[in-house]
Amino acid sequence: MTAATPAVLILLGPPGAGKGTQARVLEEKFGLVQLSTGDLLRAAVAAGTEAGLAAKAVMEAGELVSDEIVINILRDRLAEDDCAKGVILDGFPRTTVQAEALDTLLAESGQKINAAISLEVDDAAMVTRISGRYTCAGCGEGYHDSFKQPAKDGVCDKCGGTEMKRRADDNAETVASRLEAYHAQTAPLIAYYDDQKVLQGINAMGDIDAIANALAEIVEKAMS
Repeated sequence: MTAATPAVLILLGPPGAGKGTQARVLEEKFGLVQLSTGDLLRAAVAAGTEAGLAAKAVMEAGELVSDEIVINILRDRLAEDDCAKGVILDGFPRTTVQAEALDTLLAESGQKINAAISLEVDDAAMVTRISGRYTCAGCGEGYHDSFKQPAKDGVCDKCGGTEMKRRADDNAETVASRLEAYHAQTAPLIAYYDDQKVLQGINAMGDIDAIANALAEIVEKAMS
């Protein structure tokens, strides 16, 4: 890779693995841009691009946006100036068909996947981590049944509010089901990028800073 070729990194990991948090750290440290499928679609629709209008029509019909439309939106986005140093893809590709289409797209501009980084988690611990989360309804301060309870039971440390809320889908059964679906969906992608010799795995169950340091080391090598 020449210095002028923008890096393309993929973050793989189940809901709650910390992809969003870590992507923001990488953005700031390396001047990269995080691109998630949802954000890409919303921005393209708002901008009224050709691909965005196509996506809008499909979504208004209540249908799923095709891989072809997503790839066209991604093509437009990668050409923008702020992507000059590189991007972090979060949530795309989800299938090997999408991965192959992405490879074809990148080849058009001499780019490639520099690293596909899998944030590896312990499923049982993830169920505990996610299902125990709750927030103050007043100020949004986050708490956890096991790891971070307010000093006074039921009273927010930050604003003194007494109404706490949990996300409806943050229950053990739903979390376990999401993890199972993620592993089934992502297993072929793991194999795909392993075959391409770009797969890297890191333990995402530890300290956030330690995870960030491990990620930074991988990204630094991938961009060199």
